[in-house]
Amino acid sequence: MLPGKVPPEVLEKIVFNLLGVEDERVIIKSGVGIDAAAIDFGEKVLVASSDPITGAEKHIGFYAINVNANDVATFGAKPRWFLATILLPENADENLLKEIMEDMHRSAEKLGISIVGGHTEVTIGLNRPIVIGTMLGEVKREKLVRSNGAKAGDAIILTKGAGIEGTSIIASEREEELRKVFGDELVERAKRFLEKISVVKEALIAAEIGVHAMHDPTEGGIANGFHEMADAAGLGFRVYHDKIPIAEETEKLCEYFNLDPLALISSGSLLIAAPKEKAKKIVNAIQKEGIEAAIVGEFLEDKNTKVLVKDGKETPLKRPETDEIWKIF
Repeated sequence: MLPGKVPPEVLEKIVFNLLGVEDERVIIKSGVGIDAAAIDFGEKVLVASSDPITGAEKHIGFYAINVNANDVATFGAKPRWFLATILLPENADENLLKEIMEDMHRSAEKLGISIVGGHTEVTIGLNRPIVIGTMLGEVKREKLVRSNGAKAGDAIILTKGAGIEGTSIIASEREEELRKVFGDELVERAKRFLEKISVVKEALIAAEIGVHAMHDPTEGGIANGFHEMADAAGLGFRVYHDKIPIAEETEKLCEYFNLDPLALISSGSLLIAAPKEKAKKIVNAIQKEGIEAAIVGEFLEDKNTKVLVKDGKETPLKRPETDEIWKIF
């Protein structure tokens, strides 16, 4: 298998058939395009999600908190409690651990999250640190958003744009090279895309107005995100290239490294399936908070139709086999 997420057909064949006992309190369980579990706690629902940070080395504590908080928020839940497994490479010093923990602490404080446990070790065979996070949150039962709840005819809303996290990672990891090509100003702006990673604010705004599903596209970018949402709901989609926001910084870095911005890791973007009559209200409410948002397509009844419209031509939008970010490592 290629680096990145395990293909959905392999998950269906192996992983989802080996999940222990059935539990009637599990309202939402593992599935393709479903990034968290929801467990019945009476009036409230506990939402739990787990994600590793493997494609970055700098600021991994920040990414660990925010990427996992994003998954929980897409269920309409407020992220509350976090557990971290920190795997350090051989010969790592205490400063590396301190840096990771300070990153996590600052990020958790900003979102009102408590770090409640985890595990830390020096691991044989690693050449870079890895952080695996688990985020827990809660939501009133009636406010729970199901990630597989998109309906045919729903508008697809995208916040911020394509390749948000990837832009920040590339600018940080290849900073010296890129400064020589593009100059300091563009590289500094690209590095600051790190500040856009959280989708908690816009997810909770959208959930309050009323949506059918939300998803934060990570590996495979928004292209994979469209597929994951559609597959989870048994639908197809049509999206319009000229409506998808792609920042100048993202465009230039992708052109330089010959990457597809639509398939570049995109934590910081939020995909929303909204009833058409509510879509503009949701976009306006998110924009009022200074966050870019746009209607970029619609979900379709025919699950075999998954297309991108570009220059007036409709072509199949293939699911990325792996994230574009791996091409620069």
